[in-house]
Amino acid sequence: QVQLVESGGGLVQAGGSLRLSCAASGGPFSRYTMGWFRQAPGQEREFVSSITRGTTYYAASVKGRFTISRDNAKNTVYLQMNSLKPEDTAVYYCAANLIGTSGIRPNEYNFWGPGTQVTVSS
Repeated sequence: QVQLVESGGGLVQAGGSLRLSCAASGGPFSRYTMGWFRQAPGQEREFVSSITRGTTYYAASVKGRFTISRDNAKNTVYLQMNSLKPEDTAVYYCAANLIGTSGIRPNEYNFWGPGTQVTVSS
């Protein structure tokens, strides 16, 4: 069983930055594809970014502003978010994919964290 815990969310003004972290426990972290998704009120959960062992993927809406990275020694994945916009406001979820695919679809993931709120004010 893999457990995931996100941190780093908060309130920031438009144009600001936040770094989200997701600490994983309970499995061979380095083998997992790790992903970030977000869900705004009344909307479906949407893909933000994912990282396999060596490849990163981004949604078009965040490409060039967000950067995903991982530290396998710390069993942690990060999402650096720069140039934040009010439309980035959502609950951000970390997820683990045990089969190593690209992870751009929610149904590829086996485990999810509880989420962390990101609010960007205009």
